Amino acid sequence: MTPLDWLVLVGTTSSIVGWGLWRTRGASTTESYLRGGYEMSWVTIGLSVMATQASAVTFLSVPGQAYEDGMRFVQFYFGLPIAMIIVSAVFVPIYYRLKVYTAYEYLESRFDLKTRLLGAFLFLIQRGLAAGITLYAPAIILSAVLGWPLEPTVVSIGGLVILYTVSGGSKAVSQTQKQQMVIILSGMAIAAAVTVWRLPENVSLGDAVAVAGALDRMKVVSFEFNLEDRYNFWSGITGGLFLALSYFGTDQSQVGRYLTGRSITESRLGLLFNGVLKIPMQFMILFVGILVFAFYQFTAPPLLFNESLRGRVQATAQAGELSALESRWEQVQADKRVAVERYLSVREQGGAEEASAREQLRAEARQAEAVRKEAKSLVSRALPGAETKDSDYIFITFIKQWLPAGLFGLLIAVILAAAMSSTASELNALGATTTIDFYRRVFRRDASDRHVLVASKLFTVFWGLVALAFATFASLLDNLIQAVNILGSLFYGTVLGIFLMAFFVRRVQGHAVFFAALISQGTVLTLFVLTEIGYLWYNVIGCALVMMLGVVLQVFMPKDRGVVA
Repeated sequence: MTPLDWLVLVGTTSSIVGWGLWRTRGASTTESYLRGGYEMSWVTIGLSVMATQASAVTFLSVPGQAYEDGMRFVQFYFGLPIAMIIVSAVFVPIYYRLKVYTAYEYLESRFDLKTRLLGAFLFLIQRGLAAGITLYAPAIILSAVLGWPLEPTVVSIGGLVILYTVSGGSKAVSQTQKQQMVIILSGMAIAAAVTVWRLPENVSLGDAVAVAGALDRMKVVSFEFNLEDRYNFWSGITGGLFLALSYFGTDQSQVGRYLTGRSITESRLGLLFNGVLKIPMQFMILFVGILVFAFYQFTAPPLLFNESLRGRVQATAQAGELSALESRWEQVQADKRVAVERYLSVREQGGAEEASAREQLRAEARQAEAVRKEAKSLVSRALPGAETKDSDYIFITFIKQWLPAGLFGLLIAVILAAAMSSTASELNALGATTTIDFYRRVFRRDASDRHVLVASKLFTVFWGLVALAFATFASLLDNLIQAVNILGSLFYGTVLGIFLMAFFVRRVQGHAVFFAALISQGTVLTLFVLTEIGYLWYNVIGCALVMMLGVVLQVFMPKDRGVVA
């Protein structure tokens, strides 16, 4: 990084943190600390909701996902706008009417204490692990690409987040996220513009898209029904809907964002704002990956995007084999460039010649992929146990090599801003849930407001340290964006089933739904281990099992005393 990059990075990051601390100084009550004093406008809520979901994992992994698999991932979000309408119509009014701090308080008023604690416990497990991943994701990539030591990178990011989250609480999270989201969207737009600018002079944006389409990267929607296919229209509109319902309706990291609104209307508008803009935003981020893919059809990409992994292989007995593969790689890329140029020269003619040129291009692309697979196999032999999947390194490798000084620092600031924004929401939610649903409810029911405020801050610090510990010792997962979504899908369906039962099936009471949730959660985890079902379907399966089993078990359960909200 150049001095200008460092100046942009440090200046942007410190400005965001400083602004958040200054705007939220003096949170002296539990209500102002955990719910922001009900002061947030719908714009702040909408940006905060988007920033909470858009972690650094999004901006590291999604362009790489598009590079390797195309635009199909956008189908993951097809159910989200519908979910925003349902959450606005059903969940938000109930939470406001009961004046809850956390979503799980409602479960006790509807069912009983054990169901409330189960819902809160499942959230703490899932979100506690996810917080570690959202810290670890940018740290491991930045460490590998920029040569930063891993542990200090993790601690630096986590320390900044803990500082302003503990200091200002929910309001600090929302205020900083508003600034972070502006930086994030601006940075990605600049990355897209620079990628187009870096294309050869005789290659237009339309040409780049055409090449990506010829190589099957522009297939956005698939209507083929396949339970083992992670991304198609049906998994997105059903599994994605259930996942979004659970995430935005029952996950405290999101519920805590819109409970800060000045009114129900402000909270609803913030959620609908997210529903309208989320799919276009994800489309844009994926399209940045498509542009990077197209760029590398004209300029040879690295054989291995994880440069540090390549360096480790060069220090082994397989260094000669790697050098030979890299020579083959250069020749294959040169041949592919010729095929790309031929395709572009005849693509508008159509007919047999265009089809022949497209098939030749695909053949050269398959040859390139075969060399990549050989290289990864070589890495596995040279470094047993090393992670060879490098899609999470694609985007940051591109911006490191091809963005001008200053803009590279801005994109690193984007990644750090995304890491801090999502982690801050998670820590704030984890601290609030631990304090309100466990500590104050079970252990210190007579605690003063001052005592609860201090406890909230201490629990936030505790979860920050847990996330740091998990991030420090975690290993790079197959694909970070998928890892986060898989983790959520394993638990969200069960929690959503509990809430939907509470809202819509009045005759089912606490004992039945509690045991139905336990069976459902066990079943989902078993299916995950033993089957190849696409992870989005676990949201549907978990939710459906809770609701069906709850109704059946209620027939055999004694009626318990639950207060219907």
